[in-house]
Amino acid sequence: MMKTTRLYLITLLLTFLLLLPNAPAQNYTKWSLPDRATMRLGKGSIGNIAFSPDATRLAGGSAIGIWIYDVRPGEEKELDLIAGHTQSILFIAYSPDASTIAAGSSDGTVKLWNTITGERQTTLEGHAGSIYSIAYSPDGKTLATGSRDYTACLWDAETGKLKTTLSEHSDDVLSVAFSPDGKTLATGSRDHTACLWDVETGAHKITVKEHTSSVNDVAFSPNGETLATVSYDDTVRLWDAMTGQHKKTLRRPTDGFHTAVYSPDGKTITTGSWNGTVRLWNAYSGQHKTVLRGHTAPVNFVVYSADGKTIATASADDTVRLWDAKTRKHMTTFSGHTRSISAIAYSPDGGTIASGGFTEGRGILQLWDAHTGAHKTTLSEHVREVFAVAYSPDGKMIATGGRDGRLRLSNAHTWEHITTLTGHAGFIYAVAFSPIARTLATASRDNTARLWDAQSGKYIATLTGHKRSVTSIAYAPDGTTLATASTDATVRLWDPQTGKHITTLPKFQGPVLSIAYSPDAETLATGIFSGNTPAVWLWDVRTGKHITTLSGHIDAINSIAYSHDGTKIATGSDDKTVRLWDAKTGAHFATFSGHTRNVTSVAFSPDRNTLASSSNDGTILLWEIR
Repeated sequence: MMKTTRLYLITLLLTFLLLLPNAPAQNYTKWSLPDRATMRLGKGSIGNIAFSPDATRLAGGSAIGIWIYDVRPGEEKELDLIAGHTQSILFIAYSPDASTIAAGSSDGTVKLWNTITGERQTTLEGHAGSIYSIAYSPDGKTLATGSRDYTACLWDAETGKLKTTLSEHSDDVLSVAFSPDGKTLATGSRDHTACLWDVETGAHKITVKEHTSSVNDVAFSPNGETLATVSYDDTVRLWDAMTGQHKKTLRRPTDGFHTAVYSPDGKTITTGSWNGTVRLWNAYSGQHKTVLRGHTAPVNFVVYSADGKTIATASADDTVRLWDAKTRKHMTTFSGHTRSISAIAYSPDGGTIASGGFTEGRGILQLWDAHTGAHKTTLSEHVREVFAVAYSPDGKMIATGGRDGRLRLSNAHTWEHITTLTGHAGFIYAVAFSPIARTLATASRDNTARLWDAQSGKYIATLTGHKRSVTSIAYAPDGTTLATASTDATVRLWDPQTGKHITTLPKFQGPVLSIAYSPDAETLATGIFSGNTPAVWLWDVRTGKHITTLSGHIDAINSIAYSHDGTKIATGSDDKTVRLWDAKTGAHFATFSGHTRNVTSVAFSPDRNTLASSSNDGTILLWEIR
């Protein structure tokens, strides 16, 4: 009777999954939004991946939740987003009956999600560090987890209760895997070892110690006779799973193996490497068979579908690729993920949002339709992360600066590259156009700010005086003053026509990471990070006197923006929140929570109805502020 009931439930579940609506890809902009958010741009960086038992779905753990993809040939698309973790998801696993997805997060918890309703079933709490790996036992009754707290744990998969803690390793436990019969658990650790454990008693059985670097992954052969261990020392070692005797070594100098998996028939071992390659090996002879190329960054995860027909690979280039396991041909790529977004800006007409960030191993500028959330284009002229984005006041140009120390100007309508300006000896953290778009100012890690002719790109002057990195820069709306903020705990005011220093505001109690002028040019807002008391100080520009303090954030304040009518101030912080304030009284209006990593930038829409925030979780959230 029990088997009949379980078979019926599995059949019902798989039928439901196949009948899920074929939602167009752009619909994901409104899936699983946090409270008060109206739209999401971007999908967040991708982590590990897992096939559903029937091989029709692929789940991907990301910085913002679990993406569910339809992977049936010809039907490839996004289907759903399950969100609910407060921090990035590092590992996911399907239960054998496909009814549950277990997701482990950097917040140290494992949450179990119902795959039909998307609702959270239970939360496993007990680890004191990030969850690096999860595995279900073959019968689905036990869940194993590996953590940054140097332990692995065994849990009752139905009740969520902790069964036992395995504490042999002396460093992070990076991988866990059950033997096919469910009686043995293998763990791999940053301490260069792998261990075998008795699942029923929790007793330690064997430790293998020949690796000279972290053991990133462990995998049993389908027959349970062999254990494969994967290491940064450019080897995959095969061991007798009963005795721990070394059998064979797969070696590829400079590959830096990160993950390995057996094909369901046990004939092939497939590896993913730091150099972006996916390799197939003969599991018996250890002979290298072929290589799958296409990823441009480390391949972090490789999985086979249960039927052995498809290989899925996930990479730090923020793409997931599907390959035909027989022909070795690339089938499809799921893209659109972004590792981080460091800066955002609205176009003057409010129709476009420009974002600068990092993905697929390069710095990027992405343009989005601010009304529909549709992605317009991606420009990848920077070789490293883009930290700063600004539109010219007339909306004709976009300026970007980043980790490569270069300032690039692009046509905002045709997206063509206009010119590249060089001269800074460090990262460009901020960029700003003068109110009449004649000059352009940049702030850099090289302790200086520079002025440029916005039309010709000609260098004008270097502003020196700060003792440490210049983190933020802002023109007064009337164009009479330029302000610079620095980690040297000062804010300096300059004449933007001559580049001469005017005055320095009284020294702050810590680094100043962000500044913004009020629209009437009478107030300057400064974001200060002073130990455990981050705050925004408002200053009277004419007198240089402190007006009031906005307190509430609990971590560094990375961005400040005034609404266009000057009535509101928005702030974004490393505490993952966005706060809204009354610009006149300093009263706190609201706190917006939903990002899973630090908020890097905030911007008001010109119509004053929407606030945009970007994050290193790889997304932009739009909030209705009326």
